[in-house]
Amino acid sequence: MIENKNNGSVYLTRERLVEIENELRDLKIHGRYEVAQKIQEARSHGDLSENAEYNAAKEEQQHLELRIAKLEQTLSRTRIIESKDLPNDKVYILSTVKLKDLKTKETVTYLLVSPEEADFEKNKISVTSPIGKGLMGRIQGEKIKVLVPAGTLEYEILDISR
Repeated sequence: MIENKNNGSVYLTRERLVEIENELRDLKIHGRYEVAQKIQEARSHGDLSENAEYNAAKEEQQHLELRIAKLEQTLSRTRIIESKDLPNDKVYILSTVKLKDLKTKETVTYLLVSPEEADFEKNKISVTSPIGKGLMGRIQGEKIKVLVPAGTLEYEILDISR
């Protein structure tokens, strides 16, 4: 999810939009039902003033409603981005970037995505991460230094693709 400071838009891929819509639907249907069942069960135990199970269920309901509201707000500001609509001359969001680590000589490939879609295990890094920020707008063949919590990383951009 990338927020445009000018108009408050949130940029997502079509796939991530569908995931958010599915999560929202599930929370509204199943999540609310399950929490209502927990509240009803806890109410049946009597005195609500000293009923920890009831209090926990009400707190769970609050968290659920906050998540639903956040997802609805995200969806109301979403703009779809597609890799085919972006140029291939520089590193942008949805670029697949092949890098050579100049210290270890190893190569790694990252897909730059919105923070909502980042998954380091799948080599999907956020454009707002230190490496993502360091890569944005760079061109093939360029050498970059990126300051990360563990120190400074040095890379050469070997390839940029969609």
